[in-house]
Amino acid sequence: MTSTAGRDTRRAPLTRDRVLRDALELADESGLEAVTMRRLADRLGVEPMSLYYHVPNKDALLDGLVELVFDEVEAATGGYAVPERDPEWKASLRARILTAREVMLRHPWATVIMQTRAFPGAITAGYADAVVGTLRSGGFSYDLIHHAMHALGSRMFGFSQELVTDDSQPDAAAAEALAARTPHLVAMFAEVAHDDPDSTIGWCDDATEFGFALDLVLDGLEAKARAGA
Repeated sequence: MTSTAGRDTRRAPLTRDRVLRDALELADESGLEAVTMRRLADRLGVEPMSLYYHVPNKDALLDGLVELVFDEVEAATGGYAVPERDPEWKASLRARILTAREVMLRHPWATVIMQTRAFPGAITAGYADAVVGTLRSGGFSYDLIHHAMHALGSRMFGFSQELVTDDSQPDAAAAEALAARTPHLVAMFAEVAHDDPDSTIGWCDDATEFGFALDLVLDGLEAKARAGA
């Protein structure tokens, strides 16, 4: 449990912002599992029940954490305003998404919240609107933008939703039987690896894979737009 020794918490009033920012620091330091009301209260030097005046329940706390992360995204991307016309829309959108990814890499636990709860759409609406506006400034129809949003999926926010979330390992006999049934998968995994932990969000989401998929989608959208789709 995090000690409050040496921290002067008596004079700072307890506010929603203070609760959320300490929760964010706790998540960054120890992971999302560490963010409990009791542990957060201990960190703040208050009784657990006092937290509920500022965040009514754990879901509200998690929503607040995502809100802080997207405040950071907004600041890092220079705000959500977009020009009416942007012939360099692809570069603009790529830069926006990769900047959002840099924020997600600083707070990788945020993607867990976004994937495992009802998506806090109101919190991320400004960012999503900027993505739509960027595509619109490139001359896209709203119909094509709708398809683009589906194609981008979570990648729009700077991370790839996991293909595999179960990282448990089979025993030797089960692994051998699986290898016999899936020779192509075995050959692929023997050749490729994700070995850059500083650029990874999740099991199979490193910078190379993310950039490859993002460029594939943006190149395809550009081709569709030029074809007048």
